[in-house]
Amino acid sequence: MTEEQAREVKDDDRSVKAMEDFTSPDELYQELVKSVTRYHPSADLSMIEKAYQVAKKAHEGQARKSGEPYIIHPLCVAIILADLELDKESIAAGLLHDVVEDTPMTSEELAREFGDEVALLVDGVTKLGQLNYSADKVDEQAENLRKMFLAMAKDIRVILIKLADRLHNMRTLKYMKPEKQREKARETMDIYAPIAQRLGISKVKIELDDLALKYLEPEVYYDLVSQISDKKSVREKYVQSIVAEVKQHMDNASIEADVQGRVKHFFSIYKKMVNQDKTLDQIYDLFAVRILVESVKDCYAALGVIHEMYKPIPGRFKDYIAMPKANMYQSLHTTLIGPKGQPFEIQIRTYEMHRTAEYGIAAHWKYKESGGSNEQNVEGKNSAEAKLTWLRQILEWQRDMSDNREFMSLLKSDLDLFSESVYCFTPGGDVKTLPNGSNTIDFAYSIHSAVGNKMIGARVNGKLVPIDYVIKNGDRVEVITSQNSKGPSRDWLNIVKSTQAKNKINQWFKTEFKEENIVKGKELIAQYCKMKGIPQQQVVRPEYQESVLRKYGFRDWESVLAAVGHGGLKEGQVVNKMVEEYEKARKKAVTDAKIMESVGESKEQKIRITKSKSGIVVKGIDDVAVRFSKCCNPVPGDEIVGFVTRGRGVTIHRTDCVNMLHLAESERERLIDAEWQSGAQIPAGEKYTTEIKIYGNNRTGLLVDISRTLTERNIDVTSMNVRTSKQGTATITISFDIHSVEELNKIIEKLRQVESVLDIERSAS
Repeated sequence: MTEEQAREVKDDDRSVKAMEDFTSPDELYQELVKSVTRYHPSADLSMIEKAYQVAKKAHEGQARKSGEPYIIHPLCVAIILADLELDKESIAAGLLHDVVEDTPMTSEELAREFGDEVALLVDGVTKLGQLNYSADKVDEQAENLRKMFLAMAKDIRVILIKLADRLHNMRTLKYMKPEKQREKARETMDIYAPIAQRLGISKVKIELDDLALKYLEPEVYYDLVSQISDKKSVREKYVQSIVAEVKQHMDNASIEADVQGRVKHFFSIYKKMVNQDKTLDQIYDLFAVRILVESVKDCYAALGVIHEMYKPIPGRFKDYIAMPKANMYQSLHTTLIGPKGQPFEIQIRTYEMHRTAEYGIAAHWKYKESGGSNEQNVEGKNSAEAKLTWLRQILEWQRDMSDNREFMSLLKSDLDLFSESVYCFTPGGDVKTLPNGSNTIDFAYSIHSAVGNKMIGARVNGKLVPIDYVIKNGDRVEVITSQNSKGPSRDWLNIVKSTQAKNKINQWFKTEFKEENIVKGKELIAQYCKMKGIPQQQVVRPEYQESVLRKYGFRDWESVLAAVGHGGLKEGQVVNKMVEEYEKARKKAVTDAKIMESVGESKEQKIRITKSKSGIVVKGIDDVAVRFSKCCNPVPGDEIVGFVTRGRGVTIHRTDCVNMLHLAESERERLIDAEWQSGAQIPAGEKYTTEIKIYGNNRTGLLVDISRTLTERNIDVTSMNVRTSKQGTATITISFDIHSVEELNKIIEKLRQVESVLDIERSAS
């Protein structure tokens, strides 16, 4: 093994050590210089030196939450980038990434001093830093992610710098408030770690996962640390014995190899415990042995030696060399029975494969001399392009889709860390990678939309199969098409597995039947208004339509009508939102005095406040019977109003109750102000019935996941109703008892995190 290879595979944490071992900025800068000169072919570090001096001066007097000088942060970001062996422009941008946002320096000044390339990188990172991620604001989250991907498309180095920025912030998260720690950890787990995974940068991805777990599940994390540390010496001794034994056999077979042993990272162990419902003692492959060799030929030779040494476990061998993962990861994985009967995993790869596995797409930005081989540059460019196939796919989705919620559903499934793939072949021998469980329809749409739309059948390995045949690894698939095909069936949406196929089928229906869906949408809205007695001409107007476009993320009113027409949106949701805006616009200012004058006229009494046992204060009437309406189920914290009934006292409604919004003008004089008693006066332990509607993509286990979420919060469900549309949209209506609207909001927030849930709303009628 050459010195360069030894340097590349050595599993050290220079950037982490640098933060721990150095306190002054100048010492940290010297560590940065050492890191860069290890791989930089030129001694000219003037740009990096200048960037450091400019950043140091710009951040002078600023401090971080930890109390240390702010310049420490950009220095550590630059060291992380140097550890990924990025070019000097990226290192300079890492040093300067906060100067435009946090100091008086402008982008124009930056461009004059360092050139347009560095200025564009800093500008891209600054824009990404302004994105606000919120797990409970789906529309904003989708829009922010789109901006992030667009920034990546312009120059992938922007996201590499942002990943380094996030990694250092996660390393120093202990100085933030607990709620901020959880927010940043969730954002890291949902957004940044999956992106690092997709770009193949395992060094960054692994550390982000572990740090996020540390703050999201601190008890689990520290329990894992404790349990693994307890047997550390015994495990290390066992691993080293296997490493030595494997190394000896490699030498005996004249295979030059570097053999390493490592304990798997905490998040990987935690994921296995959750997915397999096992304790730490039941997870057998807590460690792995890695063999690094010179060539692909040596990889398979080493595999033969290993299988001769130890007994392999059937079904646990994976060849990612012949069929790389989507992020270009290559390696041979095999699980074996050790000398003491304990299973363990061995990974075999070349030094170049290891570099790609560790650094991912960052490996393609390794600095090359301007006089370097043009052929090398082209090869690196082509490899980088291959890695960005998934990115272009996401950009294609976002252009095609007007519905933000649909985009988020597709995006979450595409960024799923736990997804497995199946590999198959076209008749020409090209490899296609599809989600596990995909069928021939998924395969057809992976080739082209036109192929899927004209598909009438398929052959697998030369034999005719049903179109819902589930593809297995190694299958050779041929799609049969016909120009006489009328297009895909709606049933296909329930059959296909890949988000790409679902999106293209939906696009076909939306485009093919758009005019028809628009007409149908208009009819459904008109029918709903007539059934509910809503004045359609006054409610369905442009000024009120705008609120619907904002809420559901559509571009124009025709898109809303088409969505209602093909069942993607309920006409009631659309009309009720416009009614809400209509009522706000026309609501008359009715004073308390006028209401009480009409209600209490016969008693000639003064306005007084009385307190009922139910926790309600009714203005102006003594000893009144108070009951809650069944149509909207108000709970403490809701804005409420009273309605004086004939002989049955006062009924309490939510102010957004549809029955109150549509109250006839002649009945409005019966309305009376009501409010909840202040906190401590509400009877302790009192529970109130509420009802919510959950909309989601139908799947096996959805109801179980929702029920588990409610059970974990000790919620007593009083009723549940489930129905599923032909388009595969499930509507689940649930009634249960709670103490307050704050508790309800927390439950809704938790339910929104359940996979396949699209929207949740409270019943208002």
